[in-house]
Amino acid sequence: MPEMSQAEATERPGGLAKRIALELARHAPFTAMGAVTGIVLMLIIVLTRVPAAVSEIAFYVLHPAHLFFSAIVTTAMYRRYKPGKLWAAVLIGYTGSVGIATISDSIIPYLGAESLRVQISLHIGFIEKWWLINPVAFLGIAIGYLRPVTRVPHALHVLLSTYASLVYFTAFGVAEWLPLLHLVFIFLFLAVWLPCCFSDIVYPLLFLKAGEHQCH
Repeated sequence: MPEMSQAEATERPGGLAKRIALELARHAPFTAMGAVTGIVLMLIIVLTRVPAAVSEIAFYVLHPAHLFFSAIVTTAMYRRYKPGKLWAAVLIGYTGSVGIATISDSIIPYLGAESLRVQISLHIGFIEKWWLINPVAFLGIAIGYLRPVTRVPHALHVLLSTYASLVYFTAFGVAEWLPLLHLVFIFLFLAVWLPCCFSDIVYPLLFLKAGEHQCH
């Protein structure tokens, strides 16, 4: 999880690539475990014939919850290294949560289903449910700015992202899912592993200068 030691916090930009690789390696087992639980949940949904309308409701609960915790972590990471500049924290927190959560929860599952030749429609939460997504994102930004804690929100972010990506498949896609579960697992893993690590750890650090990587 993205809590840093003093040694890690004083890395120069030249060490950022190593940091990214290290964090991806650290998060891979946890992300894979979350994807396994997602596949179990999908199996239950398929076998019990849960209606697509129920999955759609679940998506519009899990997706806002995901980006809420993402907004907390992204804002908190930036805030810990660069106190002040409220406008920058808000901008980074918003784009890093809403933008990347959309990629994770909607774009990657959609492209994954398309690659599997599954009939699926594209739904963008912050456009279709702007009245819900924006207040949730700004609430997360406010919490992350006022109380920059990252470990627990990041863990919740990863799990919620897994389940949001999963129910996107069953809410908006029509397919015989059982033969595709092993492939869905791959897309679930990728939808969470790369975007979540990027938004919570890498994205806020990209806006810091070399001397600002030192922990305050």
